Amino acid sequence: MIKLISKTTNKLSKSEMRGICHLKNEEWKYGINSQLNWFYKNVKKGDLHNCFYMKQKLIGYTLLRKRTLKISKKKIAYLLFDSLILKKKLRKKKLSTVMMMFNNSVIIKCKKLSFLICGNKLLNFYKKFSWKKLSNNKFSIADHSLRANGMLFDYSNKYDKINKFNFYFNK
Repeated sequence: MIKLISKTTNKLSKSEMRGICHLKNEEWKYGINSQLNWFYKNVKKGDLHNCFYMKQKLIGYTLLRKRTLKISKKKIAYLLFDSLILKKKLRKKKLSTVMMMFNNSVIIKCKKLSFLICGNKLLNFYKKFSWKKLSNNKFSIADHSLRANGMLFDYSNKYDKINKFNFYFNK
């Protein structure tokens, strides 16, 4: 049985946080203590955790971090799409499609823009789910040098003509 759940940080139990860190450590091998330290330092109470369970075991995870951006000096709340991960042994089974459809539905329900950073290998994957690539000269991230691609998911299509705006993302 597959179960998809979205929770804010303040609703996560300690064991759920550890489970998330163990799953993340499969991909980014910094150690559990390092993963937990990063979690406590960078994740805020209202951030959203999209958890994907199979037979009551966490097999997939996405973090949607609530942040703000500037468009022509106007601040707008958005969701930073972070840490999409699926257990290694379950990849290439189309489960990431289910996860992305769930992630997009959460973003739509929140009625916020969402932004992600990815390498060239993942551009086409995210494009399949209505994410649009931003021109590299049209966005910047505070306190972060960037050599990757920025992509935007606009639940309302309000900013559909994305090349018209310059985006400045605060972490």
